[in-house]
Amino acid sequence: MKKIITARQIVDDSHLPNYLHPVIKQLYAARNVQHADELDNSAGTLHDFKLFKDIDKASELLIDALHNQSKILIVGDFDADGATSTATLMQGLAMFGFKNLDYLIPDRFSLGYGLSPALAEQIVMMNPDLVITVDNGISCIAGIDIVKNAGIKVLVTDHHLQGEQLPSADAIVNPNRHDCTFPSKSIAGVGVAFYILIALRSALREQGYFTQQPMPNLADLLDIVALGTVADVVALDANNRTLVHQGLARIRSGKTRPGITALIDVANRNAARLSASDFGFSLAPRLNAAGRLDDMSLGIACLLSSDINQARQIAGELDSLNFTRREIEQGMQLEAQAVLDKLAFNDDNIPDAICLYQEDWHQGVIGILAGRLKEKYHRPTIIFAGGENGEIKGSCRSIEGLHMRDVLEGLNTQQPELINKFGGHAMAAGLSINEHAFSVFKQAFLKSVGEQLSEQSKRCIVLTDGELPADCFTMEFAQLLKQSGPWGQQFPEPVFEHLFEVIQQRIVGEKHLKLVLKHQSGRLVDAIAFGVDVKAWPDTEVNFVKVAYQLDINEFRGKFSLQLIVRELEKTQ
Repeated sequence: MKKIITARQIVDDSHLPNYLHPVIKQLYAARNVQHADELDNSAGTLHDFKLFKDIDKASELLIDALHNQSKILIVGDFDADGATSTATLMQGLAMFGFKNLDYLIPDRFSLGYGLSPALAEQIVMMNPDLVITVDNGISCIAGIDIVKNAGIKVLVTDHHLQGEQLPSADAIVNPNRHDCTFPSKSIAGVGVAFYILIALRSALREQGYFTQQPMPNLADLLDIVALGTVADVVALDANNRTLVHQGLARIRSGKTRPGITALIDVANRNAARLSASDFGFSLAPRLNAAGRLDDMSLGIACLLSSDINQARQIAGELDSLNFTRREIEQGMQLEAQAVLDKLAFNDDNIPDAICLYQEDWHQGVIGILAGRLKEKYHRPTIIFAGGENGEIKGSCRSIEGLHMRDVLEGLNTQQPELINKFGGHAMAAGLSINEHAFSVFKQAFLKSVGEQLSEQSKRCIVLTDGELPADCFTMEFAQLLKQSGPWGQQFPEPVFEHLFEVIQQRIVGEKHLKLVLKHQSGRLVDAIAFGVDVKAWPDTEVNFVKVAYQLDINEFRGKFSLQLIVRELEKTQ
């Protein structure tokens, strides 16, 4: 699909301090930074834990469990946020002296997401005293009822949207429950778990608990918290940016756990120069691969490992799983593309949404495939794979302007028998339907999206921060740009645009375009465009290109050089 490169409008940045570089100042203003305080990423700027509803009840439950050394079972999820949330509580609670800690991750293929009734039956057999959900629980009404009816206490920690009914848990800590005043509604599940530990430490300190033993340094957990926050692609508001900044700072200074060190090594990244994007594109996919293809317990074991050699062995297994995941995904992508090619999409006839089903597609990879097609066609996408007992499972990805979970909720309200189960966020969701209902669901979904999606939202626009001044094409400014983050979801990494003369172009690897470009100032700069259409590039007829790019520092064999990472390329002649 043709993409249009266009610059953001220049916005008023006079409210921001003048000590900032003028380009950085404009970047912040364009990302709606209203006050200099939002740029302070020190730990002291984090929102007060007391703003969470039920966090006092959560502390009481945990203190009671600590004094009685109760048997605690942490119920996690099979994605990176679920894994990091589980690891955060496993290690964090152990710091306080909890002895009887265990965790359980539902099998994604047989049990599905969260504390389902089937998983609840397993939990009752294990007979814990307290169950703590992380990154799930807010919608697990039936499962929690089963656990509660067995006389087991339940603490829900979650960040997903609340439905009409709250579960019957003893405490529910979730910024998105309707009566919670915690300001950062975008906090990830791992962030909520971290706040539980902050509140517990405060309550125990008031009780004089730490006169008998050292008080835990919870900052030791911020590397996991940062990884999980970026991996879950939550909006990087000021509070989340602080969590990520603090975690990155610890990793860069060498204060990180063996498991994350091993993931950094196997991803061939430099810990001292790690960025938030490295979390999202290098570490998280390897961690997620365990939950997508195998068992997320492997990913959690990596995070919990205290031995670097063991951690490296596990990270190697995760890397192999990620390689397999990529192969499966590529095969599915080719199959999906073949279906779409038969429909002969072009820029003028792309439907309002994409909805595909193939029985033998892998459930663990359909979310990635949905994301790939959403990016390519700029349309809300749902991909279904075969399940069990006549049911199929779908993964949804949306675009700006369409709240996916609200669409599913609307369909469920209009046709209550159509969807068996659903949940998620504005940009990503999951659901289950009966296989025989696929055609009816697809028709209803396309109709609903068509009614809600505006023509403006359908336009595929690469939004940039305009032209970068010639004097900013330096290693020093590229480093300043990196330090001005962390950048991420809804606080996007700066993308600039410019018309360059093409000096050299060649394909490297299988489908990456390596360029030497000439700026109007006469400066030559290297650039690389990943995953180009090799039928269109290289093109010796092209002398000038309009490029949307990120300014980056390339490291090769210990040498550093300026490089442009191409996000979009338009031939101009």
